[in-house]
Formats: sequence, C-alpha cells, structure tokens
Amino acid sequence: MDFNDLINYRNSPWLLLLLSGTLGLVISTIVISAIRVTASRKEWSALRAIRENLTSVLNFFIPIVLITTAAKAYSYSNPQYEWVFALSKTTLIGITTWLMVSIVIIVEKVLIDKLDFNTPDNNQARRLFTKIKFIKRIVVIMVVTIGVSILLLSFDSVRQYGVGILTSAGIASVIIGFAAQKSLANLMAGIQIAFTQPIKIDDVVIVEGEWGRIEEINLTYVVVNIWDLRRIVLPITYFIETPFQNWTRNDSALTGAAFFYLNYYTPVDKLRAKLKEILESTPLWDGRTWALQVTDTQNQLMVVRALMSARNSSETFDLRCLVREKLIEFIANEHPEALPATRVEEPVQMKFKLPDGGI
Repeated sequence: MDFNDLINYRNSPWLLLLLSGTLGLVISTIVISAIRVTASRKEWSALRAIRENLTSVLNFFIPIVLITTAAKAYSYSNPQYEWVFALSKTTLIGITTWLMVSIVIIVEKVLIDKLDFNTPDNNQARRLFTKIKFIKRIVVIMVVTIGVSILLLSFDSVRQYGVGILTSAGIASVIIGFAAQKSLANLMAGIQIAFTQPIKIDDVVIVEGEWGRIEEINLTYVVVNIWDLRRIVLPITYFIETPFQNWTRNDSALTGAAFFYLNYYTPVDKLRAKLKEILESTPLWDGRTWALQVTDTQNQLMVVRALMSARNSSETFDLRCLVREKLIEFIANEHPEALPATRVEEPVQMKFKLPDGGI
C-alpha cells in the first residue's frame, strides 16, 4: 500500500479516523477547560471531584467515541476494515470502564464531603463513611467485571469459548468453592459488617488485648491502629466469630473510672468535693455524670472509685489521667494521713508472777 492509498478516503479510513480523533480532542479540551474554570470559581464539591477524577479520562473517552463511530460507519461500505472498528470498540469498552470507575469515585467523594467528622459525637458520620467505602469497592468490582464480560462477549470467537466455559460452570464452581472457601467466607463477612456494622472506621476497640482504632476495613481484612502506632491486621471474619470490645459502637461518649487505694482515715467528703472542682475546671468533662464512692475494703486499705464522663475515648483517657494527678497531689499536700500505709502494732507484754516469787 503506497502513500496515496493511505490518504485516499475511498481506499482507507485513516484520514477519516484522524479527523474524528482531532475533533474529539478539540471537544474534550473545551469540556475540560470549562470544568476547570467553573471549578475554580464555584465551591461545589461535586465539580471539584469531577475536575480531580474525570478530566484525565475525558481526554481519551470523547476522541475514542468519535473514532469508533467513524470506524463503524466506514466498515459498512468497506468490510475489509471491520478489524479497525473491532480494535476501536475494544479500546472504547476499556475506556468506558475507566470512566464508570471514575464516576463511582466521584460519587464517593461527594457523599463523604457531606459528612461532618468534626463534631464531638461523629458516630453517624463514621457509620455512613464505612458503608460508602465498602459499597464503593463492591461497585468498582462489579463495573470492572461487567466491562471485561462485555469485552469478551463482543467477539464471536470468544463468545464460543464462553459457551464452552458456561457448560462446565457447575463443576468449576464446586472446585472453586472448595478452593476459595476461606476467601468467600471473608468476603461474606465483609458484606455483613458493611451493613450490620459491629465496627466502623475510627471505632475504638480492644482486640487481642490491645487498645486501638479501626483504620481500614477492606473486603477480606481489617487494620487496627494500636495506640503505640503499631498495626494489627486481622481477617474480617475475626469481628464476626470472636468477641471483642467496641467502645464507640452506638455512642462516642464514655464513662471513665480512676481507682485509689487509700487509708481508712481518708476524708471522703473532701475528696468528693475536690473531684467536682477538678471536673468543673477542665473542658475534658462533658458535664453528664460524675461520682466518687468507696467501692471496696481490703485488709488495711479502702478502694475509692472516681467516675467521670467525656465526649469520646481519647478525652476520657486524658480526663482519667488528669483526675489521678490532681487527686494524688491534693491528698499528698492536704491530707497525707490518707495515703496508704502499713500499720504494725507492738505485741502486748504481759507480766505474771512465778511460783517462787520471781517476775
């Protein structure tokens, strides 16, 4: 094929495809520029998400749509170039799948931007955040699966192989079911957690004897951020099959306790008044509840428990530490007799007379 054949519209589609692609690039440039200009002037979260996630794919999507349309029209009168349409159609399916995944990500970002995590009790926001993240992953997997399926079914030869695969799907499904039993169990557990929500992103939990926060919830595993910045990675079935503590299941507010082992000479009323003074002077206390009680007695000590409430687990921990420091300082300075001490009594010496008159 010489140069004249390449540029001849009647003999080859290249010039038509080049014009279609160029027109598509012009249109995509105009659309992307309009999106960027509008996003810079309007504080719309949806438009900002479109600018961040959709502009790249539009550079390819609009030109490929026009090229595929031109190739299809050309193939009607020139069947020998049917392969050009098949190639452009394959590319269009792949880019369309990319576009749909980008749209899902945009919807996710728009929904998350509407959530308010800055309130003291952000339990509802974290609940919705967990659902949005999990549903987004499921939808992305479905979009990619549908895109690959459409791509395979677009060709007759692959469709024939697909029929052969479908006829053996029964046996294959049994084999895959046994082989992937653990993975399927994790996947089903992930779906159950996404909707029943025994855990949510940023929940405070006690797992494997460690205090931490839920950092990631994936399809098959959960990452827990431990207080000392270590991470525990657990299979998602752990939170279905194993008992664990969730301190923020329904409400972020918690009641904390601080225990003191004190002498029986402790002035409990004065200690109770000091606790109230400490709580009223700190913003860590949410004002809901407080108490100071003698909860137990031991051989030489009594157990005094101070209760206090706070808005979330972090503030509860800080408030407990503050109360311990202030009450110990108060006891040591004002009532040192209340500090724990070991009492030793001298044995009573008894005097008696011996038969011979001695003592």
